[in-house]
Amino acid sequence: MTTVEFGALFHFIRNGMNVKQDKSGEGLPITRIETISDAVVDAVRVGYAGLTEDQCRNWLLEPGDILLSHINSVDHIGKCAVYRGQPAKLVHGMNLLCLRSDPTKLLPEFAKYLIRSGQFRSRLANSIKKAVNQASVSIGDLKAIPVALPPLPEQRRIAEVLDRAEALRAKRRAALAQLDTLTQAIFLDMFGDPATNPKGWPKKMLAELISVGPQNGLYKPVGDYGSGTPILRIDAFYDGMVTKLASLKRVRISDEEQTLYGLHPGEIVINRVNSREYLGKSAVIPVLSEPTVFESNVMRFDVYREAVDPGFLIQYLQTGFVREHILRSAKDAINQSSINQQDVKALPVFVPPMAVQQLFTRRLDSTARLDATHRDSLTELNALFASLQHRAFRGEL
Repeated sequence: MTTVEFGALFHFIRNGMNVKQDKSGEGLPITRIETISDAVVDAVRVGYAGLTEDQCRNWLLEPGDILLSHINSVDHIGKCAVYRGQPAKLVHGMNLLCLRSDPTKLLPEFAKYLIRSGQFRSRLANSIKKAVNQASVSIGDLKAIPVALPPLPEQRRIAEVLDRAEALRAKRRAALAQLDTLTQAIFLDMFGDPATNPKGWPKKMLAELISVGPQNGLYKPVGDYGSGTPILRIDAFYDGMVTKLASLKRVRISDEEQTLYGLHPGEIVINRVNSREYLGKSAVIPVLSEPTVFESNVMRFDVYREAVDPGFLIQYLQTGFVREHILRSAKDAINQSSINQQDVKALPVFVPPMAVQQLFTRRLDSTARLDATHRDSLTELNALFASLQHRAFRGEL
């Protein structure tokens, strides 16, 4: 391997076209930060500005171009994706860099793994400038990062090995996504759409079913974080499930705070402050391996178990009907939206007989076991991929 500066491997690394975007669908699509949020170029998550090809010819992406996030939260700086020609015409917009490699030096298929490697990300982290609401890395600092570069045939071989490992991970993620869809399909099949209630289930306000709460969570200053008790934050749950118990941040709390804000299995948490996209997301608390509290952007409540099964209710809360109801209640500020305890209590809920609710949760248990199997497999595949990638960029693959 030879060591070269990263910038020497590209015809150019540049910012995108500075034009005001909207969601009108008029003209050619333009990249946004969200376009590569899942590490692929998503033809749906784009913007528009009524542009014709003649107006932006110099900004059209070419197959093999790499899009890289250089203005974002720290965790997302360096996220990248290779443009493969879909959509057929895509304009390079602001807030993503376009890197067009010199094919005599660097293959795009290898470059994406190089950028995602631990060695590169470590060096990139040293160049990140942090601001109040975002972070960034300059083109100059990016170009100056030293990288170990194998010959083109070796680049191709490494990319093929990692592509195969990545394909296995993608299939497992797709299977998990299908299981998520299956859960809602089972719900709609058994109970019908809450918006129309075709089976005529009796209705109540959520307030009538709540036995404890809703209660806002614990606020602690930044200086209290680092060690102590795990704290559930808004990034730890989605689609009705707590997904990040093992990686929760920790905070120092008093015994009284543990008593007031301690979570218990079967309780429901709901996001009360966030962007509109994520406002109102909720989850049921699973069995906890240690005492855990919840933070101030989250509300917690429990329900009368003789009236409603938490497993049924949490899936009800994932429906589009509830989502629309929450957004109608939302209070919008500059960078976020919010709901309050009264908004949650006012949510309408249909209440099937308990026997039907429990049949539904038993079916969900079977789906959850399959989900757990797939997640364990994905964890193993992630570990395999990380090992292969680490070895590849140490010259050991």
